[in-house]
Amino acid sequence: QVQLVESGGGLVQPGGSLRLSCAASGFTFSANAIHWYRQPPGKERELVATITSAGVGTNYADSVKGRFAISRDNAKNTVFLQMNSLKPEDTAVYYCKVTRPLGWSSIDYWGQGTQVTVSS
Repeated sequence: QVQLVESGGGLVQPGGSLRLSCAASGFTFSANAIHWYRQPPGKERELVATITSAGVGTNYADSVKGRFAISRDNAKNTVFLQMNSLKPEDTAVYYCKVTRPLGWSSIDYWGQGTQVTVSS
């Protein structure tokens, strides 16, 4: 079955860096785009970054452009999110997601999330 496992979260001071990982299994990883989302306390979940299946194309939310970088290692079935110049407003639970076909429709698979807290 499809599994996504995030890791790498933690407590960091403003201006610091963290690198999140999303380890995937149960599907053809190299054939799928992967997305990072985040959900700040009391707010809706929002899309942070997307990377295409081959890793050639990436897209970012305006709030993280120039500070975050998404990458992937298809040999290790892992996607990364490098987060630099972190701000308190980056505090959130971070999730990775993959969308898979299901008959005529599709289904979203999510990891369990990893907490990122930016605070002095």
